Amino acid sequence: MSRKGNILKEIVHRPWELPSGEWRYYQEWNDALFLHWRIPAEILQKLLPEGLELDLFEGEAWVSVVAFTMEKIRPRFLPALSLISDFHEINVRTYVKHKEKSGVYFISMEGQKLLSVLVSKALSGLPYQRANISRKLHNGLSSYSSVNNRKQFRLEAEYDVLPDEYQPTALDKWLVERYCLFVDIGNELFCYEIHHLPWKIAKVKLEYLKLDYKIGDLAIGKAAPELTHFSEGVEVLAWEKVKLD
Repeated sequence: MSRKGNILKEIVHRPWELPSGEWRYYQEWNDALFLHWRIPAEILQKLLPEGLELDLFEGEAWVSVVAFTMEKIRPRFLPALSLISDFHEINVRTYVKHKEKSGVYFISMEGQKLLSVLVSKALSGLPYQRANISRKLHNGLSSYSSVNNRKQFRLEAEYDVLPDEYQPTALDKWLVERYCLFVDIGNELFCYEIHHLPWKIAKVKLEYLKLDYKIGDLAIGKAAPELTHFSEGVEVLAWEKVKLD
């Protein structure tokens, strides 16, 4: 059952006030596996559209691969249709700023279902692509598998979520607690404001990881991730995109 009313009442963790107007979309980002790497800033800056600059943590740039299951995505006042609204997703994101507002920029986005990819891309302008994605439990471990033959992207992961209670560090929060995303459509830059409760994250033990993402000069997968997280997920409200100067 959704907690949208409670979500809007819990705002103390936000870096800025809620957007004006009513939210337009509801969605859930569930069973999320986060993989994080430090990357030279000059490599990532080349992948950004004009108007965005890298957001740095103690002078260093980061990129993350986030593999999760999107569920119940729908416009306000309309029901979710599982044929479209529920699908596995992988995004590759980096951390950016526009003026004084920090958020994320998606270098790559992949969805499991072709129809979901087409609808999501048409409605949002986000750079969705189709990939063969599956997830399951195997020998007591969670697994996430994806192949994008068109782009030659691959992710194979087996992992165990550690049961110990975990207190996120300042870097953990900087990586996961983001409340807007930027997208370039044509030659124009837009911002989507979002809201959710703070991520409840756990540590992850990676039993197996094979990952290959090559985007421009960015190559992810040659080295093990420097940080890993897991979360059961968050309920998310999103507002309509706003064009930026």
